[in-house]
Amino acid sequence: MVTKHEQILQYINSLPIGEKISVRQIAKEMGVSEGTAYRAIKDAENKGYVSTIERVGTIRIEKKRKENIEKLTYAEVVNIVDGQVLGGREGLHKTLNRFVIGAMQLEAMMRYTGAGDLLIVGNRTKAHELALEAGAAVLITGGFDTEDHVKKLADELQLPIISTSYDTFTVATMINRAIYDQLIKKEIVLVEDILIPLEKTVYLYTTDPIERWYTLNRETRHSRFPVVDEQLKVQGMVTAKDVLDFDRQLPIEKAMTKQPITVKGKTSVAFASHVMVWEGIELLPVVDEHNRLQGIISRQDVLKALQMIQRQPQVGETIDDIITSQFREVDNNGKEEAFRCTITPQMTNHLGTLSYGVFTTIVTEAATRALRSYKRGDLVVENITIYFIKPVQIDSTVEVKAKLLEIGRKFGKVDVEVYNEGVVVGKAMMMCQLMDR
Repeated sequence: MVTKHEQILQYINSLPIGEKISVRQIAKEMGVSEGTAYRAIKDAENKGYVSTIERVGTIRIEKKRKENIEKLTYAEVVNIVDGQVLGGREGLHKTLNRFVIGAMQLEAMMRYTGAGDLLIVGNRTKAHELALEAGAAVLITGGFDTEDHVKKLADELQLPIISTSYDTFTVATMINRAIYDQLIKKEIVLVEDILIPLEKTVYLYTTDPIERWYTLNRETRHSRFPVVDEQLKVQGMVTAKDVLDFDRQLPIEKAMTKQPITVKGKTSVAFASHVMVWEGIELLPVVDEHNRLQGIISRQDVLKALQMIQRQPQVGETIDDIITSQFREVDNNGKEEAFRCTITPQMTNHLGTLSYGVFTTIVTEAATRALRSYKRGDLVVENITIYFIKPVQIDSTVEVKAKLLEIGRKFGKVDVEVYNEGVVVGKAMMMCQLMDR
């Protein structure tokens, strides 16, 4: 049975791109309360179907594909720069190709400005007009307005003209930051990217006899299956161990493990791998927000995905990437693994000394590298004990020594010491669970 919430989401998704929607309109159209309509619109916004702009309203926008995630819509630009839409509201759903900063002569500016662009410029009315005629939207900086005939032209061409109180440099930085954040998100592999979809997933119903498990086991050579009810909501998991001592004519719900661990499509693969290692699970059902089965992921799929991530060139750098890019291996006469790391301004706190969070990343990275030099594969940090003894100044170079204390088939224990100018500034002990490739 489809819930009212899902019906509203399906309705919003079916609307043409650029359509304006409101809580009141949705409530009236779908025969629901305004509270239900509001929650559905917020969910649609989180899913990327719509964008809400102050003083404009909510607009149905194009949902981005993962490979196109760095492209912004004009509606998103309005939100990033706290902008005010002066004209061309009908075109807010459109995606922009690139942005052009108008800090040059008019003729030169127009050579760089084309259809689908966003011209960022001050109070130069002629530039606003020519950009619109070239098929580009306009972002006016410094809080300036434009003339009425330009606003009318923007409405006719359905190209937004936006005003923001920020200066050109700040606006360019804000948009760049937004694109950069999108690129980092693009790098994160999600469960929905690797799952075996529902149509290829083998599952059992709670009412199926246990005999059905044996049939599927023979046909697929698999022994773990999700168990669902009539609405495809996940009720349990069943394995060979579960069915052993049961009469084959009993319903599967008598033998299954109830309330199994599940993940959602937007869960990161790294998080799913942590859950699988921690709980010793080989297979995880993937569900939607209503606990309905969407597919499955296996431990093997997760490991393959993690290996693929490590081979990907990073486009948007996270804080961890900035820290680990500073790591240099040093020769330590074969005693223990040793690395040097320079403390850059991004790695410090407001006092200009090495931050606790960065120190944790430094010791974790050193311990991880030490473990990987002995045993290939992926690992999950189980616990870490840190002693941060002395502050480390900005622009200092620290030496990190990682000594392997114990390594087994499934776990490893590493001791890490951090030195600055020959003096110990911190220590750590890290325990990890290891995953074979």
